[in-house]
Amino acid sequence: MTNDPYLWGQVAAANALSDVFAMGGAPRVALNVVAFPVSCEPLETLRAVLEGGRDKIGEAGALLAGGHSLDDEEPKYGLVVFGEGAKDRLWRVSGARPGDGILLTKPLGTGIMITAVKAGLASAEEQEALEGTMATLNDLPRRLPDSIAPALRACTDVTGFGFAGHLLDMVGESLDGEVDLAALPLLPGVMGKSALGLVPAGCYRNREAFGGRVREMRKYDAHESDILFDPQTSGGLLLAVDPAAEDAVAALIPGTRRVGRFVEGSGGLMVR
Repeated sequence: MTNDPYLWGQVAAANALSDVFAMGGAPRVALNVVAFPVSCEPLETLRAVLEGGRDKIGEAGALLAGGHSLDDEEPKYGLVVFGEGAKDRLWRVSGARPGDGILLTKPLGTGIMITAVKAGLASAEEQEALEGTMATLNDLPRRLPDSIAPALRACTDVTGFGFAGHLLDMVGESLDGEVDLAALPLLPGVMGKSALGLVPAGCYRNREAFGGRVREMRKYDAHESDILFDPQTSGGLLLAVDPAAEDAVAALIPGTRRVGRFVEGSGGLMVR
C-alpha cells in the first residue's frame, strides 16, 4: 500500500476510527495492536508507524491508551477503538426510506489503485491522491449540526465488500438502490488501471458474492463495473439522506457526491 511507515500508521488509524464515525459516534479511546519483526526491521520503522497512528487518533479527538505488541515475521498494525454517542443520534445500516438520496463522501478505487501502486504503474500524482483519501477521517458526526441531524437516516462505511456490497446491506429486503455509475466519485486514473486488469482478487470475490443482486440498466464493460465491487481501504461514508437536506449534508464534507436514491424494491441494486 505504501512504503511510508508514518502514512501506514495514519491510514490504519483512520480505517479503525471509521467504525465509530459510521455510527454517528465520537471516538474516545484507542488501543494499538501491533506485530513487528524486531530481529530484522529497524525499530525506527515501528516508531514511525505508531506515531502516524497516534497523530491520527489525536486528530479525531481521542486518546491512545496503550495496546499490545508481539514479535512476528510480518509487520501488522491495527487498533481497537472505543467511542460514545447519544442514543437518539446513533446511525445504523438500516433506516433508509424510499426517496432518500444516496450520498458518498470519498472517491472509490482504493483497491484498484493499491494494485497499480504495487505493480509500479501509478503516477506520483495518482499515488498522492490515493494516500490522501485513505488517511482522511470520516468525521462527519462532529461536523453535523443538530438542525439537520434527523435528516441522516442511515449510514455505513465502505470497506472490504466494496460500494455494491455495503449499499446492498443498507437496502435490506424492502428497498432497491438506484445508482448512476457516472456520478460515482473516482480516484484519478482508476478506470484506466481497471481496463489494464489491475484489479484485486477481492473485487472478483465481491462480484461473485453480490453480482446476482446488481442489475445493469445498460451494458457496461467489466472494467467499468469493477468499481462497484472494488474493496476499499479506509473508504468513505455511504449515507441515506432526506432529499430536502442533501445539499446541506453534502456541503459538510468536501467531495461528497449524490450518487443515486433509494426506492421501493426487493433488496437489489440498479445501475444506470
